[in-house]
Amino acid sequence: MAHNITRLKGELRTEFGKGASRRLRRDFRIPAVVYGNGLDPMHVHVDILEFQAILRNEGVNAVLELEVEGQDHLVMIKAVDQNVLTLDVDHADLLNVKRGEKVEVDVPVVFQGEAAPGALVTQDADVITIEADVMNIPEEIVLDIEGKEIGFQITAGDVQMPGNASLVSDPETLIINIVEPEEEELPEPGEEGEDEALGEAADEEGTEEGTTGEGSEDNDSEE
Repeated sequence: MAHNITRLKGELRTEFGKGASRRLRRDFRIPAVVYGNGLDPMHVHVDILEFQAILRNEGVNAVLELEVEGQDHLVMIKAVDQNVLTLDVDHADLLNVKRGEKVEVDVPVVFQGEAAPGALVTQDADVITIEADVMNIPEEIVLDIEGKEIGFQITAGDVQMPGNASLVSDPETLIINIVEPEEEELPEPGEEGEDEALGEAADEEGTEEGTTGEGSEDNDSEE
């Protein structure tokens, strides 16, 4: 949940384009755009280490106070683009929000505990969409599967919403499914014997070729 708001200082961008963005990243700055709530899109750049620390500590839906030219803006991290090789953030979208406002967000879903012996836990959905107060967005939703038997399922509609949040995802969305592990396929009768027969035939063929080769070498040496 967002309680103590992290502050981040941004500077207005004066140059645009791919070359300008690359120069910013070389200087450990991230280009970002701020929009929403009637605000004209504002292009800024922020410190990459500070921004990535916010992502790491507060999650992808973090709410922060962004200072630009002496003015504070309450913003929520809406989206980030990451470099596929370094995983560094290349660009960020920041949504301008107001206290008391409700927003739709995708919240990660994780499970804790162990299912009953012999049961396999599969997770079909990693996130669900909820509507929550912008100041009380959960970092994740934890589901308990301790001791659950084969056949047990959790859908989005089964998830208890935190605080005053409400579910936006389809209630029938399957999240957790506890199933029986699949048995390893055994070879059909006769298959193993056929493989052995093929292997023996290959060995015999190789032996015959080796014998012929040895005779040729002997003949060459005699000449």
